[in-house]
Amino acid sequence: MFTILNFQDLINKYKGLIAILILILPSVIYIFLTYGKHNFTHLPYVGPQSDSTFHVIADFSFVNQFNDTITNSDYQGNIYLSNFIFTTCPTICPVMTYNMRRVQQKLSNYPDFKILSHTVFPEYDTPQVLLDYANKMQADLTNWNFVTGKREDIYSIANSYFVNVMEDSTAQGGFLHSEYFILVDKEGRIRARNDDNGNNIGVYDGTSDYEVGLLIDDIKVLMAEYSLAKKNKNEPKR
Repeated sequence: MFTILNFQDLINKYKGLIAILILILPSVIYIFLTYGKHNFTHLPYVGPQSDSTFHVIADFSFVNQFNDTITNSDYQGNIYLSNFIFTTCPTICPVMTYNMRRVQQKLSNYPDFKILSHTVFPEYDTPQVLLDYANKMQADLTNWNFVTGKREDIYSIANSYFVNVMEDSTAQGGFLHSEYFILVDKEGRIRARNDDNGNNIGVYDGTSDYEVGLLIDDIKVLMAEYSLAKKNKNEPKR
């Protein structure tokens, strides 16, 4: 015997599915409008371009919280976030580290993602001090390095990321440094989204919950870009 369901019966039967669709539809529309049909799997490059070559982060060598040497080779082939902090910072650094941990937790299932936090106060922030700070902030150190080194090397690499750090006696904590998170791709190139006017934002405010949310979305877009490129490369030619 067949039963004809009326419209209300259908709604009652599939109300769980309808509720899920209502929840995810705004996100799907937002992503489509933000990235468009052709840009959904491409995140723009940041920095000057010479012919077909984009700006690449300079080589570096620092020491992490375990007293291990960390170089750019350790990050090659990985998408990573970079920022600049110091452990005695009384203002933005705890917020930045908390938000970096939030990003890490959201992307915990992605093996090709890492984090690199530089101290701007290397004279105080020894590997042990950095380790204590990382543990205090409950950072997962499996893919997150807190690094120290020579001050001139740290400040030089900051320029390569297009951010400024400097000692400033008038600033709280004695240092003036950027609150930004820098997104770097697997080839060492900086990536970021374009704003509503088509201008590249360059970096993400690590103290802003909203921008950190955008950053998480953009990292997923960048990951999708690599996945699509790999898929297209492996597809047999027709």
